[in-house]
Amino acid sequence: MFKIIDGNSHGLADARAFIDLLNRPPDALRGYFGAEGDVIVTRAPGRLDVMGGIADYSGSLVLPMPIAEATFAAIQQTGSDKIEIVSLSVISGKPLFFELSLDSLPEPDLIDYALVHGELTRFRPDRWASYAAGVFYVLSRELGVRFKGGARTLISSRVPFGKGVSSSAAIEVAVMRSVCEAYEIEIDDRTLALLCQKVENEIVGAACGVMDQVASNCGVENALVSLICQPAEIGKPINIPDGIEFWGIDSGVRHAVAGSDYTSVRVGAFMGYRIIADLAGLKYEQIDDGLVSVEDDRWHGYLANVSVDEYDRDLSAHMPDVLTGTDFLARYGGTTDSVTAVRPDITYAVRAPAEHAIYESSRVATFQNMLGTPITGQVLSEMGSRMFGSHQSYAACGLTESRTDRIVELVSQRRENGLFGARITGGGSGGTVVVLARKGSRRSIGELANTFEAETGHRPYIFHGSSPGCSTFGYLRLRHQTD
Repeated sequence: MFKIIDGNSHGLADARAFIDLLNRPPDALRGYFGAEGDVIVTRAPGRLDVMGGIADYSGSLVLPMPIAEATFAAIQQTGSDKIEIVSLSVISGKPLFFELSLDSLPEPDLIDYALVHGELTRFRPDRWASYAAGVFYVLSRELGVRFKGGARTLISSRVPFGKGVSSSAAIEVAVMRSVCEAYEIEIDDRTLALLCQKVENEIVGAACGVMDQVASNCGVENALVSLICQPAEIGKPINIPDGIEFWGIDSGVRHAVAGSDYTSVRVGAFMGYRIIADLAGLKYEQIDDGLVSVEDDRWHGYLANVSVDEYDRDLSAHMPDVLTGTDFLARYGGTTDSVTAVRPDITYAVRAPAEHAIYESSRVATFQNMLGTPITGQVLSEMGSRMFGSHQSYAACGLTESRTDRIVELVSQRRENGLFGARITGGGSGGTVVVLARKGSRRSIGELANTFEAETGHRPYIFHGSSPGCSTFGYLRLRHQTD
């Protein structure tokens, strides 16, 4: 039996359940972890995007909350020359296996992320191997780590997949921290989150910002992470006031950050920044095809730093609604975003994505300030209006759909029942809607869910509660002991 010899489970029921799983594994995994060698266990929660969402890649303040659902990773070093990774699939209920030979890890300065991405994304379902195995490539490439000896890694997640609550970031963070603990790689919490973002951007191929990885790693139970994404300036946690609570309601429509809509909106936002920089006469340098750098001492490269007043007064009239990739590249040379590329054959929306970044940044800052005031009915209404405004801005970008819109509408009809605001979360285009409610609103949320199920036939998964981030949880060291 494996028993904890170091670390603190923080009284979490899911931690106890995961240790029970290690001691009573399914038949396909019996003997996976040997009796020799300690097993390191880490835990990383998903997140509920309360405010900020896709404005993270534009440098905005964002306010995510770690949720109760989490991903566990367990790792045991071996004397072999390979990395074995097993995921207990929530899709099939069966273990999924992946193996990486240490001999296949090239020297750090020779690793080609594009080739790695192509190799790992061959695995199905849902390219799960890229989230976990990508950790080894990123640590090797970015930190020069040379792994001496192989390992067995097991991943088990209770973060629902495809619901916009950062199941992918939870895998990356849990695996990254377990690998660092097992191989004695010392990195700080912020750096770990940024490296996990590289896994997502460079290996998985999803153009996400850094909000998800920071929330999963650095989040505090029952608090919002205060994060300015420039690129990742982590402030003091904001305790959720006693009078309010946040819920998440699953729309039943699968969400994917790697989807083309999300990517197109991100491209449009960076096109908007490039146009604004040109209007301001900022100097730029061509770095590569479609990629430029801008000398920007005014906004420091982030749309979120453009104030609403200066945009409305000086810039809005010059912002095109749409622009073809061909015309944009011919006039402006490219964007400052190294994660996405402007395609000449696509006509991009520019105004809506750019304005979302600018106005959302203002909405989030106001929302955060209100959290520090006495929570009256008027304050709840004002906070709710910012959430509704955020959802409408997502809709202007084409990142909502009928079921998420319907949940938000149902919330807007229930202020008398203690529900004050709602918005789609994360990358949009499905997934989960976050709801601001007066504390003790379980009955109202349940009634809303019943109405939604009656209309759509889908019984929504409901997120409620919080848990510590991966850094706070730390790690558990397990050792095989005989009674």
